[in-house]
Amino acid sequence: MRRDGEGRAETATEYFDVVDARDRVIGRASREECHGNPALIHRAVHILVFDSRGRLFLQRRSPSKRIQPDRWDTSVGGHVEAGESWDRAAVRELEEELGVAGVRPEYLYAYLFRGHVESESTRTYTLEHDGPFRLHPEEIAEGRFWTSGEIDENLGTGLFTPNFEQEIARYRRLEKKGHGS
Repeated sequence: MRRDGEGRAETATEYFDVVDARDRVIGRASREECHGNPALIHRAVHILVFDSRGRLFLQRRSPSKRIQPDRWDTSVGGHVEAGESWDRAAVRELEEELGVAGVRPEYLYAYLFRGHVESESTRTYTLEHDGPFRLHPEEIAEGRFWTSGEIDENLGTGLFTPNFEQEIARYRRLEKKGHGS
């Protein structure tokens, strides 16, 4: 079976809901159309998976990925398919990418990510899980837990995706507010 640059089967075209800046559905477009036109905002989910020691699991994107190959990224990240709910997409992506089933991640926040190649209306979830994980071999080159200090040492070096660097800053602001600092 042939795979596209994102590691997905090429048997059928994948479609996403296109949304406006307020996340209202205004149309549909193919993955290919969305991943080359930042004007087509489509939905995505991210899941931050922490272990019981507070370390964050990150995945290194496959070298075959079209967007940000070989860079470290959020624990789980994927698109919401046309007509799919946010929560269903989060559960599906968690199982597809890490092999974790039968759990529901907790919703944290939403934001609009605008990049040079694509724009995503994103909802971020969190989950505590110590593993083991079954990594999707066509999407993830490797994965491991990182301490906060290890992440800090590598921010701005090009090791992480720009989206992850924005995500971790956003998460830390939320965490700081939650602790009354």
